[in-house]
Amino acid sequence: MKNLFYKALPVVLLLLVAGCDEKKKAGSSMQEPTAKPVINKTGYTCPMHPQVHSDTAGACPICGMNLEPVKSPGREKEVSLNTLLKPVNQQVVASVPMVHMAARTEDIEMDAYGFLTYDTRYTGAVSANVNGRIEKLYVKYRYQEIKQGQKIMDIYSPELMTAQENLLFVLKNDRDNEVLIDGAKQKLLLLGMSEAQLQQVMQSERAVNAISVYSRYSGHIHESDNAAGANNESLAAKDLLMTTQELPVKEGMYVQKGENVFSVYDPAKAWAVLNIFAGQAALIHTGDKVRVIPEVAPQKDFRAVINYIEPFYREGSKTLTARVYFDNRQLRLPIGSQVKATVFAGQRLADWLPEEAVLSLGLDKIVFVRNGESFVARKIETGIVNKHLVQVVGGLDKNEAVVANAQYLVDSESFIKTNK
Repeated sequence: MKNLFYKALPVVLLLLVAGCDEKKKAGSSMQEPTAKPVINKTGYTCPMHPQVHSDTAGACPICGMNLEPVKSPGREKEVSLNTLLKPVNQQVVASVPMVHMAARTEDIEMDAYGFLTYDTRYTGAVSANVNGRIEKLYVKYRYQEIKQGQKIMDIYSPELMTAQENLLFVLKNDRDNEVLIDGAKQKLLLLGMSEAQLQQVMQSERAVNAISVYSRYSGHIHESDNAAGANNESLAAKDLLMTTQELPVKEGMYVQKGENVFSVYDPAKAWAVLNIFAGQAALIHTGDKVRVIPEVAPQKDFRAVINYIEPFYREGSKTLTARVYFDNRQLRLPIGSQVKATVFAGQRLADWLPEEAVLSLGLDKIVFVRNGESFVARKIETGIVNKHLVQVVGGLDKNEAVVANAQYLVDSESFIKTNK
């Protein structure tokens, strides 16, 4: 009897295991979970800036375009093996946002950098009207502030002494000869003697040894450099390189008749010299409005216009120079300080892409164009960059979609191979 029980035990165990498997199968078929529904993202986005999302319709905070509804993503397309086997320096397989080139009118704003300098239209000169020697000098250093009518120097001149003696001789021996007296007085005035000095000579009946030279201008004193005009170089710009040097004009030096001994620059009259790159020069015109922000005092920014554009490129420079005249009496900005300017060049109708969609390789500009199952790098021709938008001149059709952010598809710019 005991042996019969042990022989039947394996059969009972097999039946029990089989019954448990049947229950598991039945339970699993009854409790099979249902597939989760796919929830599509809804909302609005900018066609030029895909990173902008909103739950309601409105305008893009970056470019101002109307937001468009987000398209529901469909089932991902299957990519062929032939596409996957192509090298990545020819095309890239990816699932990234795309944008289209948009034609619209944009207000052009361009940044320019430059510096402040003296307005040379208001430059005055202190000249010598006679040949002579500087007996006394009343200015000692560059940028010394002087006022109109201030005495600058005393000059001893043999020619001036002779003219004074002639006048005194006529006054002593022929006082009634008004013609000779007026001629002698006029000659002294032409030699640089003032009316007050002339009356002093006539009243004292004694010739003075030196004639005083006065300034007819107010401003900062600089030594004159007659050679700078021949070199077509601004005196003010050249002086900025010599700020620590003293005036080369000294007492005891000889001057020639008609020689400009000093120049006087008025710091209240200045202009901003802006450097305009060659690609921007065609867009900027005289009369365009400009906002100038001084580097030393950003709170003293001011509005002005482009007054003059120099019709040549300076030697060793790749930029065109534009001048902005302004009154510096209230601002009191230091001459030579750096400035940043925004030039408002009007409106321009063009085809634009987001700046993030264009990859710069130095001289070449690249976009990734949708080509069936993948993206292909293509070189395009671009124009100006304005408000994070790049003008597309050629190389791209309006119906072609490009990657919204080109940096996502490259690890190194050296691997990009463009289709020329």
